[in-house]
Amino acid sequence: METKIKYKIGIVCYPTYGGSGVVATELGISLAKKGHEVHFISYSQPFRLDVFCENTFFHEVTVPDYPLFDYTPYELNLTSKLVDVVLHEGLNLLHVHYAIPHASAAVQAKNILKTYGVRIPIITTLHGTDITLLGKDKSFKPVIEYAINQSDAITAVSKDLINVTKTQFKINKDIKMIPNFIDLDLYSQIVDEKLKSKIAKKNEKILVHISNFRKVKRVKDVIKIFNNVKKKNPSKLLMIGDGPERIRAEQLSRKLGISSSIKFMGKLKSVEEYLSISDIFILPSETESFGLVALEAMASKVAVVSTNSGGLNEVNIDGITGYLSDVGDIYKMSNDVLRIISEDHVLNEFKNRAFEHAKQFNLPIILPKYEQLYKDILK
Repeated sequence: METKIKYKIGIVCYPTYGGSGVVATELGISLAKKGHEVHFISYSQPFRLDVFCENTFFHEVTVPDYPLFDYTPYELNLTSKLVDVVLHEGLNLLHVHYAIPHASAAVQAKNILKTYGVRIPIITTLHGTDITLLGKDKSFKPVIEYAINQSDAITAVSKDLINVTKTQFKINKDIKMIPNFIDLDLYSQIVDEKLKSKIAKKNEKILVHISNFRKVKRVKDVIKIFNNVKKKNPSKLLMIGDGPERIRAEQLSRKLGISSSIKFMGKLKSVEEYLSISDIFILPSETESFGLVALEAMASKVAVVSTNSGGLNEVNIDGITGYLSDVGDIYKMSNDVLRIISEDHVLNEFKNRAFEHAKQFNLPIILPKYEQLYKDILK
């Protein structure tokens, strides 16, 4: 039942293509549709927030060029902007995505607002690299620890991330697990045959990988897996995204003589139409706190072959929605792909099970969890 309680919510996130930015933006848009007033606060407009949506507002954090500083003091400017927006827009709470600099800036803003007689609760959502990457840097540890412990509520996107956070930091508060989500209405389970015919022949299967092509994504493993698969089963590979490892992946594909079967597509705002024509999603990442992109594939009826790192085993169920392997086990991952695509009825069974599992992460199921958290924190 739709809640009648309407809050003014400040959402702080990265505006880029990463999973945390996508989730934060989709969350805000969905909250706005339910009658809440949502204020996005970031250094540029979130890329998913490119159409008019009632009850949503964007506040840009501008960073003047101060000759005094060698490095841009973004966290200080963000803190000041948070104070300004809370005071002048009358926000009820701040929901920040990522521990630093967002939660640390929010904690500073909260302390400043106390001097104005304003209490603003902070909810911090941990997404992964703020813990798994920055958390390994000892110089950041005291700030991350303080920012998390000073938050009024903490959520994380997977059970694995909660365990990692509690292992690496001294956290004196409960961390609530609210998984990432997808809006199933945005994804098509119907194959666009016209588009598919432009990519592959009738007897060819389509494999796909989507990432920011950072080293942790192990994109060269994708090329090696595809090379093994192609030797035994006619197929094409779609590489969607861009980043520092792209050139190495392209060079490897040329070296192996398979570049004509691989399409590097760069960054795409919408990947749904390409997922709808794909058969297997390959995700050989060194670490994934959740694996949102795998869930997006499953929502499009695509089976997943991935590593078992981080929270991936909470999304991709081994032997059900796809298969899991140890990081770097290219041989097993190649065989897993071949096992799925060898017979059409086997492939279709995996695809259907992947879609059924994705339903558990549908927006209407996850959104109320956040709304209840807001209600509890504002009591």
